This record gives sequence, structure tokens and C-alpha cells, in this order.
Amino acid sequence: MGVVLMAMNSLLAHRRGFALETPVPLRELPRRTGDAFPALLMPAILLYGIYGGVTTPTEAAAVAATYALVLSAVFYRALSFRALFDILVESARSSAAVGLVIGGALILNYVVASENIPRLLAAHLVGLDVTPVAFMLGVMVLLLLLGCVLDATTIILVIIPLFLPACRDLGIDLVHFGVVAIINCMIGLITPPYGILLFVINAVTRIPLSEIIREIWPFLGVLLAALLWLALAPGVVLWLPRMFGYAG
Repeated sequence: MGVVLMAMNSLLAHRRGFALETPVPLRELPRRTGDAFPALLMPAILLYGIYGGVTTPTEAAAVAATYALVLSAVFYRALSFRALFDILVESARSSAAVGLVIGGALILNYVVASENIPRLLAAHLVGLDVTPVAFMLGVMVLLLLLGCVLDATTIILVIIPLFLPACRDLGIDLVHFGVVAIINCMIGLITPPYGILLFVINAVTRIPLSEIIREIWPFLGVLLAALLWLALAPGVVLWLPRMFGYAG
């Protein structure tokens, strides 16, 4: 997925003639790396906190924000009290905008879940007599459609477990199915009309939503191509687990 996104970025940058930054001289790399090292520790802190069981993802985000605040104010000396106040006000506005979107999404999720629409669709798909490949493709299409109107948490907790018995009966590896399904849910975060990341980008950058949606299609296309490859080629997903002894 990273490869296809980088390829699309490169293609669009070449077609639109985006300006290139001046290359950094090799002799400057050690100094710049040293200056950036404290900031580069942030991903390590996040990952250790989450995977080490020290913090939840939400708590890790708070720790990272505090760490960034200390770095900018003390180490880099790039933050004044006035700038901090402006940052807090802007963060409150962005959070409020995203909160309204999430609130509306919760209402939509409640309506869809209360009417059992996803469960009815899933039951219909599970009841079909199809091959493993056709079943996998059908599930991917259904999850993509649901991702247009539901958030990923609802799909993961309510919809995906309904398919697990059918996966076992059809001989589909559950690790392969799980990885592909989660990637599918991730793609749903940027699919119109309801893709929560689209609204987050709009709230943070003030770029009009129509412009964001217009520019998202090339990236969505290559992500769907990567998803199709992962769905049809289990070895691409399972080679790394198998290296560590997974027998699937």
C-alpha cells in the first residue's frame, strides 16, 4: 500500500510540476539528524506505550502531545505563550468540527444498526453457495459499501464476526481474511460521502470538502487495486507470519 501511494504521489507531482526542495548536502545529514533526533523519538514513545501495555492508544496520544509541547517550548524554543494560546484555540475549533461529524455518524450508525441492515446483508451473503474467491470478493464489496456510511468500529465489532464461520467452512485463512477486512475498513475512512478522515482533513486544513473529495479518487483507486491484490493473493499477507512459525 505504501508503494502504490508513493507511486501515485510521484506521478501527480511529475504531472503537475510540483517544486522540489533543495537536496541536503551529505555533510549536513549528521547535524540535521541530531537536531531532529528528539522529535524522531515520538513514534518510538507511541509504539512502546501501546505495544508495551503501558498506555492505551488514546493515552499514548496525550503523552505524545505533551512530549511535543515540551520539545517545542524547551528544546527547540519555538513556542511562545501567544502561539500556545492560538494553538489551543485552533485545536478546540478543529476538535469541535470533528466532534459534530462523529456525533452525526453515531446517529446514522444507530439507525442502521437498529434496523439490522448490515446483519441482513451479511446473512444473505453468507447463505450463498459460492467459491472462496467469490465469497472474499463479495465481502470486500459489501465492506466497501458499508464503509461509505458506517465508521470502522461498527464494521469491525458488528459485521466482520458474522463472516468468520463461513470463512472456516470455505477454508479461508482467518489471518488473511482479518488483514484484508481491516485494510478494507481503513479505506472506508476516506470513502465519500461519509469518510471521517475527509472531514478531519477539512477541519484541520480548512480545504473545502469538495476539493478534498475531488483529489482523493486517484489514491482511492490505487488503494483498491492493492486491496484486490491482497484479497486474491493470500501469500502476500501470510509470508511474514509464516516466517515466524504461523502454520496457516
